[in-house]
Amino acid sequence: MSQSLDRRMFLGLAIVAVAGGIAGFHARASAADAADQPSTLLVGAAKTSITPDRPVALQGQMHTRISTAVESPVTAVALALESRRGAQVVDQALFVSCDLTSFRGGLIEKVRERIRDRLPDFDAGKLILTATHTHCAPVLVEGAYNIPPDGVMQPTEYFEFLVGRLSDVIVEAWQSRAPGSVGWGLGHAVVAQQRRAVYADGHAEMYGKTDRPDFRSMEGYEDHGVEVLLVWDRAQNLVATAINVACPAQEVESRLTINADYWHEVRQLLAARHGEQLAVLGWIGAAGDQSPHLQFRQAAEDRMRELRGLTRLEEIARRIGRAWEEAYQGASQDRRTDVVLAHHVETVELPLRVVTAEEVAAAREQVAKLSKDPAQHTLMRWHQRVIDRWEQQLAAPDATHPMELHVVRLGDVAIATNNFELYTDFGVAIKARSPALQTFILQLAGESSYLPSARAVEGGGYGAVPQSNRVGPEGGQVLVDRTVELIKSLWQ
Repeated sequence: MSQSLDRRMFLGLAIVAVAGGIAGFHARASAADAADQPSTLLVGAAKTSITPDRPVALQGQMHTRISTAVESPVTAVALALESRRGAQVVDQALFVSCDLTSFRGGLIEKVRERIRDRLPDFDAGKLILTATHTHCAPVLVEGAYNIPPDGVMQPTEYFEFLVGRLSDVIVEAWQSRAPGSVGWGLGHAVVAQQRRAVYADGHAEMYGKTDRPDFRSMEGYEDHGVEVLLVWDRAQNLVATAINVACPAQEVESRLTINADYWHEVRQLLAARHGEQLAVLGWIGAAGDQSPHLQFRQAAEDRMRELRGLTRLEEIARRIGRAWEEAYQGASQDRRTDVVLAHHVETVELPLRVVTAEEVAAAREQVAKLSKDPAQHTLMRWHQRVIDRWEQQLAAPDATHPMELHVVRLGDVAIATNNFELYTDFGVAIKARSPALQTFILQLAGESSYLPSARAVEGGGYGAVPQSNRVGPEGGQVLVDRTVELIKSLWQ
């Protein structure tokens, strides 16, 4: 090869290298520019009634109740969030708060299936449904109660109606999304009451009497923080708010009526102040051992409420409304448009609570007695769970309980879900260890049961016995640790 050819080849390779370097530089610069671009937060909200138009069986008690009226409508409220840089989707989340006791019958999976074709630009796996735990909402599955066949909307029919309504409100919220801003704040309201009384011999009772000579204390902590998320549209109109209260909505849990419990009064109160367009999501925090029911000092509480001319539901709403206004006044001064939105979803395997031979023997005795009375059908099934669990335990001693866990970062806020009626101790542990400025805990985000603390299991009683839960304190600690790990990973 001649020197001139060598020189030409060298120059050609040099030109290609330089050109490639320039192209690579421009590609890297373009990617860097895109990464440096401020993100755009898209928000959308919608709400709908999920109130049946006929009598239904009501979920939440050990006996069959058929609704006689609608005292307040049960609703589903959806909030859609999407972060974009230019045309690129960064992440998504879509929350739906439902005035239901809990989810049964594969409801969440059915809704996801229904919306996939209607929303091809939304990842259905990032849909989060939560229940407010009102005990005056329809039953979702057959077999839980002895329900009259005539004159009553059956669970299967209501289930299909519910799937349709939830799918529609999700689509509406997602398709309405547009640039907006968010803010967050904290207030305080005494709503939650520790509902497990502890006695001199160490045993505990849910709703146990506190005027007994052997009463010693309430079992655990109460979280009176009210975590608030606020969403504005581009014109600075408040379009949605999520309110996280560590107390289930079950003040009127024994009535024979459809009732959204205290969330209806909260929505009415905020609508009067900020407009009917406001979508209010009720998020229940870790509250498996909590209730709005007063456990002591009731006469003094009732006197003050009556002097104010309020019902008990209105009194709870008044307290939440004041806490919300405190949070709103602060958050309004710090609205954010360019915020991190990161959403992680995974299935975490939780160890099952071990059933003992003594527990299964006691359960068999109860099933044999209760099975003779059709009116005790639901209570009998509650004890039957222990027998079923014992047989599963013998067949697969290392089996675990899979739970879908969502952790969302939105700016300075972390939002973490679980499927349980999670005892408050676990929620406090997550919040205390979280690096987020505020941490929202959303329980009842799937099918499950109570998850009791170690001290609750030691005291026994409803909510802490194996009839009430599949996962025990050991599984609760696994859930806490993994949730905290995932939150921290979104702050790295």
